Amino acid sequence: MSSRSSLSVVTVGFMLFALFFGAGNLIFPAQLGQAAGDNLFSANIGFIITGVGLPVLAVLALGISGKSNLQSLASQVHPLYGLIFTIALYLTIGPLFALPRTNTVAYEIGIMPFLENQSNNWALPSFTIIFFGLSLYFSLQAKKLVDIIGKVLTPLLLIVISILILAAFFNPIGMIQEPTEAYSTNSFFKGFQEGYLTMDVLAAFVFGIIIINAMKDQGASSKKELLVSTMKAALIAAVLLAIVYSSLAYLGAISTTEIGFMDNGGAILAGASAFYFGSYGKIILGIIVVAACLTTSIGLITSCASYFNEIVPNVSYQVWAIIFTLFSAVVSNFGLTTIIEFSVPVLSMLYPLAMCLMFLTFVSPLFKGKREVYQVSIFFTFIVALFDGLNAAGIKIQIVNELFTAVLPLYTVGLGWIIPAIVGGILGLILNFTRKVA
Repeated sequence: MSSRSSLSVVTVGFMLFALFFGAGNLIFPAQLGQAAGDNLFSANIGFIITGVGLPVLAVLALGISGKSNLQSLASQVHPLYGLIFTIALYLTIGPLFALPRTNTVAYEIGIMPFLENQSNNWALPSFTIIFFGLSLYFSLQAKKLVDIIGKVLTPLLLIVISILILAAFFNPIGMIQEPTEAYSTNSFFKGFQEGYLTMDVLAAFVFGIIIINAMKDQGASSKKELLVSTMKAALIAAVLLAIVYSSLAYLGAISTTEIGFMDNGGAILAGASAFYFGSYGKIILGIIVVAACLTTSIGLITSCASYFNEIVPNVSYQVWAIIFTLFSAVVSNFGLTTIIEFSVPVLSMLYPLAMCLMFLTFVSPLFKGKREVYQVSIFFTFIVALFDGLNAAGIKIQIVNELFTAVLPLYTVGLGWIIPAIVGGILGLILNFTRKVA
């Protein structure tokens, strides 16, 4: 590979890191570290699997499948399912939850500490206009996305994050404390579920298309060359994410004795920054948060507008970008807590379906892509995921929960869908065979 090609892969890898590393990726690792305490290692491994490993696998799944977009990938179940699932996923990581969250996190962590009057009614709307105005401007420069994010914003983000991380390692705030009740047992699975909140597996199916197209623009022509370069870029992003997540989790774990238990990861980062850098800590944290959230916001607007322009071509990409930007700006003013609260049930239902589709894509050569395998496996997964979502929403159907707990391993830790997915795949193979015989 030429030096120019190597530089292109590194740049695209940096861009993928920045697209993933947004609002939730900042606040959740620090919060996990503080809550996990002495069980930090196992909880962090669980978080990295869902927050790093699975998103990278999802990007590679797109590359291996040879499909041009998520809808064509999901349509291997059924064309109608492909359309509904893809729309639901784009709306979840777009204007309903993830996009508004980027603005809200940037404001609450990066801007609010500078405000003397915390009840200023104009502060959030004013910041929202500026934040989404910049996001929209850069989103309309989609062709320059690699240069804007990979060569400018990501290096800035990594430099500033490194300052805080190095301070934590060379001068720990305090000793790691005992875990909270939630992490006293099954800390690995608790961390695994916390990784859902980053939304990165869902986003990977979207960002993966951006990465594949970027590699094509950088000169990758053959399928093999495209897959290899995509894999290298994804691995670069994965290493960076794993290092940053683990470091932020460690920072949270050592912060308890000095700043106490905080309600969210943003408060933990604010307290740690103030401890190390005093008043300058606000500036450092503000740069980290706003840069991280802005890069993700740009990627999400670009992806959502591109997809909906494909399915409704009469509405231009520019108009879709404006629609999603304005809608997200309105939703973001409901506040971070409300956005997260409403997103958890949806994520609890969508995540198993996304992971099942990803694994089926990887093993599809074994069953030669037979539609029955996809259909039965996804259907069984959906049944369990539906009740996971209802439980997360506080709608508990006791008789079903008792049955699933008794017959499905790992149901109580949110992974009860795995065995039904496998059984469904086997039944799909049998169904396909019996149809051929008949």
